[in-house]
Amino acid sequence: MRSNDRKALHAMESKELRKLLDEAASALVTLQIEHVQRKLKNTQSMYTKRKEIARIQTVLQEKDTQEQWKKEGKKGV
Repeated sequence: MRSNDRKALHAMESKELRKLLDEAASALVTLQIEHVQRKLKNTQSMYTKRKEIARIQTVLQEKDTQEQWKKEGKKGV
């Protein structure tokens, strides 16, 4: 994932990120099934998909934390 893609993740809203996370998770399941069936040629794609999911989860967690701080009246970092 390029740095522009990471910046785009931060620009997205939480709903969009959750939808993207669902899509990435289902794509990972598909890759895993293909791997078990010996249809997957590029096993590196499973690794990159897991990393993509982790990045999306991280951005979601940051956004949720910021929203919680706004509710409590705390300043963000």
